[in-house]
Amino acid sequence: MRRHLLALATLSTAVTALAGTLAAAYPAQATGHGDKGPVRLNQIQMIATHNSYHRELTSAEKAVQAKRDSGWWNLEYSHAALPAQFSAQRVRSIELDIFPDPEGGLYTKPIVRREAGLGEIDNPDMKKPGFKVLHWADHDYGSSCVSLTNCLKQARTWSEANRGHVPIPILLEFKSTDPAMEKLGGPRSPRWDGPLMDRLDAEIRAAIGDDKIIKPDDLRRPGLTLEQSVLKYGWPSVSKSRGKFLFLMDNKGADVQAPYLAGHPNLEGRVIFTDAAPGRPDAAFVEQNEPEGAGQAQIRDLVRRGYLVRTRADVPFDQARSGSTARLDAALASGAQIVSTDFPVVGLAARHGSDYVAQLPGADPARCNPVNAPRSCRKTHLER
Repeated sequence: MRRHLLALATLSTAVTALAGTLAAAYPAQATGHGDKGPVRLNQIQMIATHNSYHRELTSAEKAVQAKRDSGWWNLEYSHAALPAQFSAQRVRSIELDIFPDPEGGLYTKPIVRREAGLGEIDNPDMKKPGFKVLHWADHDYGSSCVSLTNCLKQARTWSEANRGHVPIPILLEFKSTDPAMEKLGGPRSPRWDGPLMDRLDAEIRAAIGDDKIIKPDDLRRPGLTLEQSVLKYGWPSVSKSRGKFLFLMDNKGADVQAPYLAGHPNLEGRVIFTDAAPGRPDAAFVEQNEPEGAGQAQIRDLVRRGYLVRTRADVPFDQARSGSTARLDAALASGAQIVSTDFPVVGLAARHGSDYVAQLPGADPARCNPVNAPRSCRKTHLER
């Protein structure tokens, strides 16, 4: 009997040690299953749009695009205005491409317009100082909201009228003008440097409101890096994040990340979460845009550990042509919290010969994450 008791005690100690090891590797607030606490921001899943602002150009400009760009057909898609995406298409994350324009008016005379026999862009927002939301400054400039301030104010106005929405991630891709177009007489955008990054943060805060932004400082704990804080203590709850936004950096390159991180290694005082590899002090958000095969396993691992992940359900325009949902199914099953598409509603893919659409199952704009949501999560309770 004594030997049995000693054996049981030894087994109990071993189980306790193993549980402690697993808890350290996958804290309850990160893995979610079995956790009866509040549903957290990283424990839900939503559909995002890719290049959410994008609008096609006129027929005359498309003819110019076709002459200059063998892949011009890749530009033939248009999205609804941002508020319509939120209200009518159940989109809960958007992507904006931004060009610096500190003096204003830098991008008002695109080469594609000049060669199509059209004049200067007369939209007054294009002439104001700030950041412009465009895809390709001299070649594919069509945008539903033109300036970052205008795009964000549209999002905020919709948010104020729908305060119970889940937090909306906004992915920002930092762009620069094309050297080939510069040689043809197009403008040259300023280099992304520290002062420009400071101006960007200030413009975002002014347009959205500091109290409506989930920032790296809101997650980081004293004495810990941002990554340590996120993996140990998790993201904010959905209940405390409704009606808010968070900003994510699409770029991985040092040309953009280095000036943003300079003096801010844990994103101290910054607004945007960088796309950072695990192990870096600023790592909280990771992009893994390939959700099939080995990519799915990588995403699942990242999600279980507590990172926020973005992936893509389709690439222009393979799925739209074939109608295949294999990549979409893999993206949803991966647990990536943000699943991006060019086709959020039925009908957008029809011009390519299919009825392909990327949506969450059911009718809700967000759902409990299939990989890490707690058992207590109910999709009907995510928005109010």
